[in-house]
Amino acid sequence: MQATKTILITGGAGFIGSHVVRLFVSKYPNYQIVNLDKLTYAGNLANLKDVEGKPNYEFVKADIVDGEAIQKLFLEKQFDGVIHLAAESHVDRSISNPTEFVFTNLIGTVNLLNAARATWKNQAADKLFYHISTDEVYGSLGNEGLFTEQTAYDPHSPYSASKASSDHFVRAYHDTFGLPTLVSNCSNNYGSFQFPEKLIPLFINNIRNNRPLPVYGKGENIRDWLWVEDHARAIDVIFHQGKVGETYNIGGHNEWTNIDLIKLMCTIMDRKLGRGNGTSEQLITYVKDRAGHDLRYAIDSTKLQKELGWVPSLQFEEGLEKTIDWYLENEAWLKNVTSGDYQNYYEEQYQKR
Repeated sequence: MQATKTILITGGAGFIGSHVVRLFVSKYPNYQIVNLDKLTYAGNLANLKDVEGKPNYEFVKADIVDGEAIQKLFLEKQFDGVIHLAAESHVDRSISNPTEFVFTNLIGTVNLLNAARATWKNQAADKLFYHISTDEVYGSLGNEGLFTEQTAYDPHSPYSASKASSDHFVRAYHDTFGLPTLVSNCSNNYGSFQFPEKLIPLFINNIRNNRPLPVYGKGENIRDWLWVEDHARAIDVIFHQGKVGETYNIGGHNEWTNIDLIKLMCTIMDRKLGRGNGTSEQLITYVKDRAGHDLRYAIDSTKLQKELGWVPSLQFEEGLEKTIDWYLENEAWLKNVTSGDYQNYYEEQYQKR
């Protein structure tokens, strides 16, 4: 079947991106999906083994910071749409190296916007640039209230500041140049294929190996958890049904303090590993709180639910069980990531072709 649309998905070898690529390749055989990824430490093409042979899937290794390469790719492929997920995303890394986040998250986004604007020109009415962002741009909530699409930006980390800047540029290109754009801001994602620097996969791995579970401060920070496959479904709905120029917030309606989440993980892991209840909780160690650590994030997804009909499919307890099962059943994947062997996948599987 001839492709009716060619869609660029940036960061498609990453955690969220790989789920979006898989969904689009499988659900839309008439779309040609081009996955662009730099393959930094968080990019893993092994996440997409099941789709890499599909006729409507193509991988391109490139860096969105390389404006010339991006312009060339847009001219060659004549994309009908962009789903932009490529980003540096780990807060701790942004504290140690803020400049890298400025280049990737801000300059990289502007390069994509420039390429889209130059390529689409007078045909922009049939195109779409969809930028995926984070709830961290809104700053921190107190004990009450939720982030809405009208919440003022108040970023506190270099990561969230870089994402806030990129959001503003996307909206500015819509308002100034008429570029057809969408933005969505999501809460914390969890699920399969997440790089084990993030809390849930890191602690699953540490519990299994009887390593310490470092908890910032008293573990009282609250996050709203969104199952990654629900997020991918939301991206699909927004891309196809969202109103150009709008912003949509995506949340899981699952608020947990870090310490309660970690204790729940310990209980589930003890059961699945055949350990006595309470064994893994002994691994918890409290460490100095992170600089600029926001107290609470929570998203109001009412707009997305009412206007586009999306709702999360899983409550957190069920999703966490599924996630823990996946990591326990995919020990080879986790071992390859933690050892660094996964970084050889591109050379082994692609360069020899």
